[in-house]
Amino acid sequence: MTQDLLPITRVPRTGLPPHAVVVGDPARAAAVAALIDGAEEVSYHREYRVFSGSWKGLPVVVASHGVGAPGAILLFQELADAGVRTFLRFGTAGAMKPGIGDGDLVVAEAAVRDDGVTHQLLPPEYPAVAAPEAVLALQRAARAAGAPHHRGVVWTRAAFQPGLLPLFSYVGAGLAAIEMELSALLVTASLRGLVAGGVLVIDGANADELVDEQATGGYDPHREVVAAGVERGAVVSLEALRLLAEAEEGERA
Repeated sequence: MTQDLLPITRVPRTGLPPHAVVVGDPARAAAVAALIDGAEEVSYHREYRVFSGSWKGLPVVVASHGVGAPGAILLFQELADAGVRTFLRFGTAGAMKPGIGDGDLVVAEAAVRDDGVTHQLLPPEYPAVAAPEAVLALQRAARAAGAPHHRGVVWTRAAFQPGLLPLFSYVGAGLAAIEMELSALLVTASLRGLVAGGVLVIDGANADELVDEQATGGYDPHREVVAAGVERGAVVSLEALRLLAEAEEGERA
């Protein structure tokens, strides 16, 4: 019956596992789901493709939210309505400072709220911060996987293509990377008492002074070095969920 499904994502109102990895691309959701045991497609409506299964015995959700925070926040809200309590966003991003290479992972500590949606929900002074336990779990999982990684603040920006406004406003602020959805997740989690964090695979450089289009041929996320980073990031995300669940169990014991 349609009343048993949530209206935007068409996921069941109840019965989802409480731990989720969320990604942008529906194809990436399928690729991450291929790593889990007993993966089943729960729903596929619009850009929202949702799987359930288990990772090393932990029931998990893997879901896609599409491109951009306004649509992504709908997935976050409906998954929370359906029972998800812990979210890790696994996405791609552009590097914002030297020393962060293609295929590296960036574990987000917080995000600049330039996402195009949360300013319509809360004043801009409200912070978008990752749960400390999520940051530490992602860092621990990255170390265990031998994945090159960095920690820092990221910039969630609604506009993907460059416009008339330059990027220089945040370049000198020490931001690690730029992406499009994380701050919406972090704000949603703070408002609803959820645990959330994010890990991003670098697929190019975005800070103006880092971009050498003559040398690189321009933005190309479909390179082997990026694909290898995505493979590592998928395992890191799932393993960090397991570490978080393990810590939760320990607190309850």
